[in-house]
Amino acid sequence: MTTLNPADPALYHEDRWRPVFDHLRAEAPVHYCPESLYGPYWSVSTYDLIMQAELRPQDFSNRADLGGIQINDIAKGLDRPAFVSMDPPEHTPRRRAVAPIGNRSSLRQYEDLIRERTGAVLDALPKDEPFDWVQRVSIELTAMMLATMLDWPQERRHELMHWSDVATANLNAPNPLVKTEDERYAVLEQMADEFAPLWQARSGGRGGFDLITMLANNASTQDMSRAEFIGTLFLLIVGGNDTTRNSMSGGLLALCQNPAEWEKVRADSALIPSTVSEIIRWQTPVIHMRRTALADAELGGQTIRKGEKLVLWYISGNRDESVFEDADAFVVGRKNARRHLAFGAGIHRCVGDQLAELQLRVLWEEVLKRDLRFEVIGEPERVYSNFIRGFAAMPVRQGAGE
Repeated sequence: MTTLNPADPALYHEDRWRPVFDHLRAEAPVHYCPESLYGPYWSVSTYDLIMQAELRPQDFSNRADLGGIQINDIAKGLDRPAFVSMDPPEHTPRRRAVAPIGNRSSLRQYEDLIRERTGAVLDALPKDEPFDWVQRVSIELTAMMLATMLDWPQERRHELMHWSDVATANLNAPNPLVKTEDERYAVLEQMADEFAPLWQARSGGRGGFDLITMLANNASTQDMSRAEFIGTLFLLIVGGNDTTRNSMSGGLLALCQNPAEWEKVRADSALIPSTVSEIIRWQTPVIHMRRTALADAELGGQTIRKGEKLVLWYISGNRDESVFEDADAFVVGRKNARRHLAFGAGIHRCVGDQLAELQLRVLWEEVLKRDLRFEVIGEPERVYSNFIRGFAAMPVRQGAGE
């Protein structure tokens, strides 16, 4: 079989990744690519095999010192661990330190604030001229919420977006945000310097209900090293931003490209929660997660050798026809949309998944409440990345209601 390299970021930048994974799922669901910009790696492309790998952390590791969670290995000397790039037992108490941000009482606390902000953003959108949905809606709403979660000054919220973009920037992009790993980590060091006074101010039981206070006052995280502090900030800022932000943009695109499905939602607002799940499945904002074999292990009839990297292509698992009928279609009311892999599974499932769903649900509820209609009027500009399936820009204008 011809060797395929689904790690090529151009596939996602140009939105032409589907045939590659159609072939892999059918012919080689666990596929070895011997040469790539990221070295040799195994691709796992079917839903069931991705799930198997997710549920075997004893065999397939997230550890930063083994390479981390992305296909590109962490640069030597620049290891900045966080709980997502740890295995048990180190992983478990660190994750628990921030878990309260996503519990049910937290969601109830946040919903009114999210709704108020969402309404204000929608009401301020231009009615007579095109605008960029990514900047005016997706980034604005997620930046405000991320600042709230960190108790970071709202007037500086776009610094959080910049740090997130730097953290995930592909160095080989046509116009990279940063050009070297040293440049990337210099920016992240500056980020840590900005957060350090907040950490000190909230230590010793001071502070409110926010992620920095939780970390600064938990026995498992209060004495973390500088490297882990940077890695944890990196994780929280990216995790609290990219899934929601890019699902807000991908959701608008899906609904505009499928007007009959959008009309179903307009006719029955009770479909919004399942529509949110379908948006997340269809968009799959995190393209992949990587694992490293701790010992020789079998998966899907293939032997993965100790130290080899295994790339779990969520974007492919979410288009697996054996699980999702007519998987490339955007279907409002899809019965099993919540089975999507976009949040991961097992011990590393996204800790803020319900908060992301809440923000998306409120957005579409407020759009319907106002009977707003939008039209995507040009080709969206996609991010050059094989890790984040995101949008840099999306030109939109408001349409007339009926």
